[in-house]
Amino acid sequence: MKRIYLLVLKTYLGPLVMTFFIAVFILLMQFLWKYVDDFVGKGLEWYVIAQLMFYASATFVPLALPLAILLSSLMTFGNLGERYELTAMKAAGISLRSVMKPLIVVSIIISVVAFYFSNNVMPYANLKFKSLLYDVQAKKPTVNIQEGMYYSGIDGFVIKIGKKDRDGKTIHNVIIYNHTKRMGNNNLTIAKSGKMELSNDNRFLVFTLFDGANYDEDISTPMNMIKRPMLRTMFKEEKRRFDLSAFAMSKTNEDLFKGHFQMLNIKQLSLTEDTLLMDLNARKEDFYKTSVSKFWALNSQYDSTYKVRLDTLPKLHGNFADNFIGDNKARIVNIALQNVRGTMGDIDYFNIEFKDKEEYIRRYDIEWHRKFTLSIACLILFFIGAPLGAIIRKGGFGLPVVLSVLFFVIFHIISIIGEKVSREGTLDASKGMWIASAVLLPIGVFLTYKATTDSQLLDSDVWLRKFKRFINRKK
Repeated sequence: MKRIYLLVLKTYLGPLVMTFFIAVFILLMQFLWKYVDDFVGKGLEWYVIAQLMFYASATFVPLALPLAILLSSLMTFGNLGERYELTAMKAAGISLRSVMKPLIVVSIIISVVAFYFSNNVMPYANLKFKSLLYDVQAKKPTVNIQEGMYYSGIDGFVIKIGKKDRDGKTIHNVIIYNHTKRMGNNNLTIAKSGKMELSNDNRFLVFTLFDGANYDEDISTPMNMIKRPMLRTMFKEEKRRFDLSAFAMSKTNEDLFKGHFQMLNIKQLSLTEDTLLMDLNARKEDFYKTSVSKFWALNSQYDSTYKVRLDTLPKLHGNFADNFIGDNKARIVNIALQNVRGTMGDIDYFNIEFKDKEEYIRRYDIEWHRKFTLSIACLILFFIGAPLGAIIRKGGFGLPVVLSVLFFVIFHIISIIGEKVSREGTLDASKGMWIASAVLLPIGVFLTYKATTDSQLLDSDVWLRKFKRFINRKK
C-alpha cells in the first residue's frame, strides 16, 4: 500500500505545483495588462516592479489554488484510469477510497495552510500590494521633453525645444516660460542653443543656455498693469536648474491602509465590525433624539417616550388650523410645513448615511467569512475533481482542462453572486458567502459516490444503449 500511496502522491503533486504556478502566471499577466498604462514611462526601478509582481501574485492565491487542486486531482485520476492503473488496483482488492486516502490527507493539509495563508499572509500581502500600487500610480512620468512640443511636466514651467541633436544633450531654439508667480506669460527665456543634463544625484535637470535673453514684465502693481514695463537681460551663457524631486516615487505611510477590511485578520475584523456597529447604533440614537423627536413634539412638554402630553394642550375643535384666523393661521401652517420639510430632508440624508455605513460594515463581515471559504473550496473541488477523473478516465490537458474550467467558472460565478447579494444586504454574509460551497458540495458527494461504486456515469456507450432502449420502448 505504501508504494501505491507514493505513486498516487507523486502523480498528484507534480500537476498540482505546475497548474498552480500556471494559474498564478495567467492572473499576473492579466494584472500587468490592466495596469500597464500606470507603469510605462515612469522610469521605475526593476526591484519596484519585482516587488509589485510578488505581492500581486500572493493576492491571486485564492483564485489559483482551488483551480489547481481541481485540475490536478482530475488529471491524476484521469491518468491513472487511462493507463488502467486504477483497474489493476481494483483487481488487487484496493478500492478507490483507499487510493484517495493519501490525497485526502494532502488536501486537508492544504486547506489548513490555505486558512493560515488567508488569515495571516493575505492581509500583509494586500497591505504591501495596495500601498505600493498607489505609490506607482501617483508617481509622475519621467521627464521626456520632445523637440517641437511644449512640455509642462515640471511644475511652474513650460519648455519648448526646437531641435535635439543625436547625443540627446545638445539642444537648439530653447523657449522657457516661468509660471511660478502664477501671473501668466510675463517671464520668458529664449536661447539659440544649450545643453540639457541631469545632475550627478539625478535631483535636478540642468539647462546650460547660450546666446539668449530673459524677458520679465513687472505687473505687480496696478500702475504697472497699465504701463507694463519690461526688463530684458541678454546673456552669453546661463544655467537654469529645475527641481525633479516631484518625479521621485514617494513612499506612502502604510498606516493609512491598515484599517481597510482586506488588510485585517479574523480577530481584527471582528473587533472592527463591533466598533462600527456600536458607532452606527449611537448615530441612529442621536438622529432619533435630534430629528424624529422634534417632529412629534407639538410643544416643549413631552415625556421620555416623545409622546405628546394631551393634558397640556388647549381644547381644540375640528381641524387644527381652523381654530386660528388670519395671519396666525397662515403662520402656523407655514411653520408646520417648514418643520415637516426639514425633518423629511434630515430623514433622507441620514437614511443614505445609514445605508452606506451598513454596507461598509457588511464588507467586514464578508471578508470574515472569506477567510474560511477558501479552505472549504479546496476540499470541495478536490472531491469533485478526483472522482470525476476516475469516471472519465482521461488524463493530460484535454478534457480535464475543459471540465476543470467549467466547474471553476460555475464556482466563481456563484461566489461573485453570493458576495454581491451579501454586500447589498439581500442575504446575510453567513449565507451569501457559502452559496457556492452549498451548491458544489452535493455535486462532489454525488460524484464521489458514483466513482466509488464503479458507475459508468460519463460512458458514452452506456448512455447510447439507454437511449436506444428508450427509443425502442417508445416504438
